[in-house]
Amino acid sequence: MAAALVLALHANISLAQEADSAETPPAPAEAKRDTVTVNAVGKLQFYRYADVNAQVVGQIKEVLFAVGDAVQEGKLVMEISPAIRATQVENNRAQMARLRAELADQQAQTDFAELQFKRQTQLKAQNATREESVESSRMNLSSARARVDSINAQIQQLEATLKFDEESSRHKQLLAPLSGTVVALNARPGQTVSIGQPGLSLMRIADLSKMTVQARVAEADVTRLKRGMTANFQTPGYPGRTWSGKLRQVLPVPADGTGEQGKQTFYNVLFEVDNPEQELMSGMTAHVQFIVAPAKDGLQPSSNQLAPAGTP
Repeated sequence: MAAALVLALHANISLAQEADSAETPPAPAEAKRDTVTVNAVGKLQFYRYADVNAQVVGQIKEVLFAVGDAVQEGKLVMEISPAIRATQVENNRAQMARLRAELADQQAQTDFAELQFKRQTQLKAQNATREESVESSRMNLSSARARVDSINAQIQQLEATLKFDEESSRHKQLLAPLSGTVVALNARPGQTVSIGQPGLSLMRIADLSKMTVQARVAEADVTRLKRGMTANFQTPGYPGRTWSGKLRQVLPVPADGTGEQGKQTFYNVLFEVDNPEQELMSGMTAHVQFIVAPAKDGLQPSSNQLAPAGTP
């Protein structure tokens, strides 16, 4: 009898559990959509920089900053001794004064020649002078006017020279075009420089508070990128750290060395990242993930939704 009671009790408990389970259906398992990304490799480069170049022919006298030094906009960074010396400038100014005096004297002679020609013309009308005298006065006037024109031409040429001398004197001091850090220097005291000198700039100054990431994205993936989307990247120099920015531009031409016959086409994609501590440096490698679709709770993506880059 005791055994029968135990069996009956167990049967009642099982029936109650089955009834409860029938009344409360199990909750469906939550599914998450993974983050959809486009992966790329890129390089860090300067976002804003300016070069310092010679604006006068001469010799570098002094270089006041070295690579890595911070400099403020408008600060003197380099001084050049112009090839045109002060004595030459003074000689040109003295020659200008002499030419202006000659011009005044020649203008007076021209005025006198004009009076002589007018008088001879009047006498000729009265048959009171010879034809030779009229022609002689005409030639004297023409000659005087030609000398005036010649002196004026010399004055104009000398004025241009003096202006160049003044510009050269004014540009012998090279100033920083922006506030930043000296990142390249190709100048040394005693070096001869000239205007428009080919080759490297004398100095490059960059603002390191912001950097640009230039990533190379494959042709198959670049059409999935849109301006303003989030771009994360890591660099081997700082393991475990991630920086973020917003996509600024997709350059519409293939990256150098790609797209040629037999080679895959890549496009350069640009975005900026703040660098207040100046930890990031130009040339660092960036492993970039462009966020095409962020992860969120919901149904698994259907077959026509975007899959992560590299997914077959």
